[in-house]
Parts: sequence; structure tokens; C-alpha cells
Amino acid sequence: MARDSRFAEAICELCAEACEWCAQQCGAHDHDHCQACAKACRECVDTCRAMAA
Repeated sequence: MARDSRFAEAICELCAEACEWCAQQCGAHDHDHCQACAKACRECVDTCRAMAA
């Protein structure tokens, strides 16, 4: 991002996709630690997508 890489947008979008998948997987479980992971991953999705825009 700081060096204005031509790949920055794609990398941020890939990170968002990975975190979205993780949120879905962890969110499917009722354990507190899984729900905490899903919440963190959803926040990461939002941040990565904002950076990719």
C-alpha cells in the first residue's frame, strides 16, 4: 500500500475473501472462541475491502 503496488488492491481483496471464508467456518460453531474468531474475521473483511477500494 505504501509503495502503491499495482497488486495492493488484489491482495486486499484476496485477504477479504480468506477472512470471509474463515468467518463462515468459525461462525458455524457455537463455541465462544469460534464466535470471537468469526467476529474478528468479519471486521478484517470490512477493513480489507475498504483498503481495496
